[in-house]
Amino acid sequence: MINPFHLLDAIKPSGIQIKYILINNMENLADKKQLFMAAAIEEAKIAYANDEIPIGAVIVKDDKIIAKGCNRNRELNNPVKHAEIICIEEASRVLNNERLIDCELYVTKEPCAMCSGAIVHARIKRVIIGAEDEKYGACGTVLNVCGNKALNHVPDVEFGVLREEASLLLKAFFKGKRY
Repeated sequence: MINPFHLLDAIKPSGIQIKYILINNMENLADKKQLFMAAAIEEAKIAYANDEIPIGAVIVKDDKIIAKGCNRNRELNNPVKHAEIICIEEASRVLNNERLIDCELYVTKEPCAMCSGAIVHARIKRVIIGAEDEKYGACGTVLNVCGNKALNHVPDVEFGVLREEASLLLKAFFKGKRY
C-alpha cells in the first residue's frame, strides 16, 4: 500500500509545503480517493524533480494500485510519454489486456485530447482528476472527449480530489520557469 505521508520527500527544494489529512478510516470512499490521488501527486513530484511538467497518475483496480506513472516527455524526447499513457501501458501489461475494464485512473491534472482518447480506448471505468486544465483539458473543460456520447465508451469523470495540492505543484513548476 502506498504511504501518502512521505510525499514531501521527493520534491525539489523550493519551499513548497503540501499538507495532507491523516486518513484514519479507509472504508470511507472520500478517504480512498484522497489516498490514491496522493499517490498520483507523489508521481507528479518525481516528474517535478526531473524537470518535467509535474503530472502524475495511478491506475487502481479492486482498491489496489496496479500502475503508476509521471510525465517523461523531455527525458525520453517523446511527446506521447504523458503520465496517463505510461500508466495505461503499465496497467495493460499487468492485466495482460488492452481493456482496463473496472479500473480507475487518478490523475493530478485533466487529461489532454491524446490521453483522453487512450482512456476511452482502454475502457477505463472512472477518471478522478485533481485540477482542471483550462488550456488543453479534454474531460469537459476545453474539449469533452471522455464525455462524448458519440464514442463507444464514456467513463465517469470526477474533478477536484486534492485540487489545491495538485494545482500547487503545477503553479510552482511554472513559476520557477518564469524568472
